This record gives sequence, C-alpha cells and structure tokens, in this order.
Amino acid sequence: MLASDAGLAASLDGGFSSRHADVNGVRLHYVTGGEGEPLLLLGGWPQTWWQWHKVMPALARRYRVIAVDLRGMGGSSKPEGGYDKKTMALDIRELTRHLGLGRVSVAGHDIGAMVAFAFAANHPDAVEKIVLLDVPHPDENWSAMRLLPEPDQHVDSDIGFGARVYLWWFAFNQVRGLPERLLDGRTRLLVDWLFERQAHDPGSIDERSREIYTRAYSTADAVRAGNRWYQAFNRDIVDARAYPKVTAPILALGGQANYPFLKEVLPSKGTRVEVTEVTDCGHYIPEEQPEVVIDAVRSFLG
Repeated sequence: MLASDAGLAASLDGGFSSRHADVNGVRLHYVTGGEGEPLLLLGGWPQTWWQWHKVMPALARRYRVIAVDLRGMGGSSKPEGGYDKKTMALDIRELTRHLGLGRVSVAGHDIGAMVAFAFAANHPDAVEKIVLLDVPHPDENWSAMRLLPEPDQHVDSDIGFGARVYLWWFAFNQVRGLPERLLDGRTRLLVDWLFERQAHDPGSIDERSREIYTRAYSTADAVRAGNRWYQAFNRDIVDARAYPKVTAPILALGGQANYPFLKEVLPSKGTRVEVTEVTDCGHYIPEEQPEVVIDAVRSFLG
C-alpha cells in the first residue's frame, strides 16, 4: 500500500510535514521543512509535490522549503474553475500571506513554471527570484501550434537535443468529459507513456513515484482538474499580453529538447534572465538530474 502524503513527507530527511491551508477559495496541500529564506516549489502534470522529493532534503538544509500541490493537484481541492495561471498565482500569493511570509523565491516545473512566472508578473512585491524548469508561460507563440505534426516534429516525443516534440496532449486535454472516461482505471498507461518518452533516463522516475502519480490522477475529478490547466491556456495567453517584463531575476533550466525554445523566448520576458541547458536530461529535470537542480538553485538564490 502506498503511503499517505503525511507518510511520504515524513520519509524525507529535513523534518518535513504535510499540511493544508484554505486560501483564495481553494484548499491547498503543501509539504514543508527546513529553515532559512522561503523557497516554494510548484510542480506539473501529471505529477504532484512528490516530483521534488529528490531535491527537497538538500534544499531544506539552506532554505525553508514549501512544496505545493497546485489547485487541482494531488491533495489540493479540485474546484470547477480558477485554472488560469493568474488565479493560480494568486493562490500561491495568498498561501504566502497565510504562512506569514514576506518576499519569497519560487521554483516551478511544467505547469508550476507557468504559475511561478505569473506570480512574479502579478506580485512583484512578493518575489525575490524565480526558477523556471523546462517550460515558459504561454504566450502568442502557443497560438500558432498546429493540430497536425509538422515534418520535423517527433510524434513519439523523442527528447533528443533540438527535437520538436509533437504535444498531442495539449489538444487531448482540451476535450471535456471524454479524457476522464478514457483514463478511468488506465491512468498508469498515460503516466508510463510520458515518462518513457520524455525522460532521458526513464528509470529515474521509479516504480514508487509512478504509482504515486497514478494514484493522484486516478479519479475523474483529478483528470478533469489537470485538464483544466491546459484548457486555460488561451486565457493565459491573453493575460500575458498585459504583463510587463518581470524584474525579479529569472533562472531557466532546460532539458535537451526544450532548452533551444527557452533560450529563444525567455530573454524578452524579463530584465535579468539566465537560461541554462541541463545535459543528458529530458523534461523531468528534478527527478532526472536532482544534483544539477540543487546546485543551480543554491548558486542562483545564494
């Protein structure tokens, strides 16, 4: 039997504990431990706060680490709406107020990276620095994505350097009602498909972690909520038009497939942007290359 979030938190070195907070009309689950300046960790699809488990103990030796299940994720509630990244960033801002924190640093991966960027754009007074792992915030470039794969796109999601991955799940997750029914009792198929094709070393996401993520997305509500992050992309693109350049320092870490895209689009989004390639790595950077993440975050945050 898989451990509960409380059990998983307690299994990590650093005195971690599992907690909940009611903020901005949503109940957020988070795992916290360590001491020092606050560092929030925001994860992505189809994962939970657990995706940070390899880096949390080391980071907790220097920072107060707070790994959050976003609205719709894992142990957090799954309301019908509020999945645009501006609203989700407000969730995080209200969580920091709830915890009595001032300015914080935020590291986000995948959907969490989008929320981290929206947090910095909408709440500049609350942010010290942000780290974006492998994904930028949706912008006008995303509106040009085509339904059919282009000749140089990899339909089977090859993660080789410079590969243009065909993001079929961006469209799949737009459909309402059907994904929940198709994935009922079959979520593990999707979890394995993504990890086997988007990780440079699929074995870096072990059996225990795959079962944790499968459990987290095993209900119709969980599938629906995760899909809503994608269904809000058009709203996110509109919101981003009004965002000024982010003034907080930005560090972006990109795996082999996404690094070229990050290098192209991110420098124009902030006043102090550093983009670094993580070699021998696919999309799931905190689990594939945890030591690189630990070292990069420590060096960047100080």
